[in-house]
Amino acid sequence: MSHEVTSPTDLRLLPWTTDDGRPCYLSTDGDGPVSALADEVEAMQLSTGDELLAHARAMLADPKVPLGEFRFLSARLSEALCDAIRVARSREGARPGS
Repeated sequence: MSHEVTSPTDLRLLPWTTDDGRPCYLSTDGDGPVSALADEVEAMQLSTGDELLAHARAMLADPKVPLGEFRFLSARLSEALCDAIRVARSREGARPGS
């Protein structure tokens, strides 16, 4: 069994944080159960963002939508944008030469 120390380029930013909001990283070569789980979570997060965006477009087209619904949707869109940025940053770090 190898006990090599991985370089910082081998760290993957995970799509979740610690309980106190700090980023989580995984030392990985891209394979393994935690990487697979992270891929699934990222796909779910991006799918949720797509659904929220479609919902937002529909709400914007309806002049009768109450302000409270817009505020709730804005909060969810903010969360989805945060998730999408985290996914983008994680994948940016996975590109060769980054």
